Amino acid sequence: MARVSDLGLLSLFMHILHVYKDYFPVLGGIENHVRLLAEAQAQRGLDVTVLVTNLSRRTTVTDENGVRVIRAGRLAHIASTPLSLAFFAQLRRLHADIVHLHFPYPPGELGNLIFQPGRRTVITYHSDVIRQQGILRAYNPVLRRALRQADRIIATSSPYIESSPYLSGVAGKCAVVPLGIDPAPFLSPNERIEQIRERFCSWSEQAGAAVEADWPLILFVGRLRYYKGLEYLLQAMRDVGATLLVVGAGPMEGEWQDMAWNGEPSEYVHFLGEVSNEALPAYYQAADVFVLPASHRSEAFGIVQLEAMAAGTPVVSTELGTGTSFVNQDGVTGFVVPPRDAGELARAINRLLADPELRQSMGERGRQRVLENFTVERMVDRIIKVYESVLG
Repeated sequence: MARVSDLGLLSLFMHILHVYKDYFPVLGGIENHVRLLAEAQAQRGLDVTVLVTNLSRRTTVTDENGVRVIRAGRLAHIASTPLSLAFFAQLRRLHADIVHLHFPYPPGELGNLIFQPGRRTVITYHSDVIRQQGILRAYNPVLRRALRQADRIIATSSPYIESSPYLSGVAGKCAVVPLGIDPAPFLSPNERIEQIRERFCSWSEQAGAAVEADWPLILFVGRLRYYKGLEYLLQAMRDVGATLLVVGAGPMEGEWQDMAWNGEPSEYVHFLGEVSNEALPAYYQAADVFVLPASHRSEAFGIVQLEAMAAGTPVVSTELGTGTSFVNQDGVTGFVVPPRDAGELARAINRLLADPELRQSMGERGRQRVLENFTVERMVDRIIKVYESVLG
């Protein structure tokens, strides 16, 4: 039910159409954000539809936690972009007060320009297009037109507006709305913590004798894509006395496993694949340090940092000129180091491992920062205000 005290009369009758390429159960930072936002808006009483592509050629329409989810049948997948004629057919038929595009997804921006299914258009600009430069050259005119014609552009941090070659030119119509999470699953101690530490933090080999030791635990969570920079963390681990857990899957998985194991599995680096949302909080809580070693600007925010901070775990991240160092404050909630520098990563990790009191104080400040600035409730409030401002 909508909370009338929280919403203006205009908001109570608002129909929102979110447009992106994928949706849960496809896992990813933007996919998780769209789901969290759509469901939270539906709980507030808004009429919410999500249009994405399906993993198959079949088009489906389902109701998921109060959100109407249309998955248009997919024909092909080229350069990280699902292609679907059914997607355009659905977009042509839909009508909404607000079309909320989640960039980058070129068919979404193009379809919105052609069919204009909404009274107003809001774009959340999640990231610049970094790697697909050939496609970007062809897509550039559409992108710039989409940004010019949008009624409002949401950026997830101020640094991204300043550093993006696309947003800096339309800064006047940008609004900063940081991403948010539901911190509740990360706040209470999880019964799985002991099991995780017992499995990965105990070792028994020292000078041929059986010795039990509590080995520190380093955690990485994310899709295994090139811009995550995991290779630099793997290099750094050669100078860190700890176990590394890698949670996630993706196209770089095989290459990074080969690099980590060097021909045979290592007892100090474990690739766990995908971990369920229910189990994931325990991994954050069990870890001594969380590391986001991102190497390129495609890592625009790093929402996994919020999850680690909510769990009270200090963060080591990299300075990319994006939102990663807006979230993780250097010297406050963790350390920020230069990208693509294994030596600096190792030094920052070792500094935290050597000082339990520093880990605890940074972890506590991180948790407080999430509760004050990065909850889903705050995010939804800010986004609804953006909607109301463009609808007048």
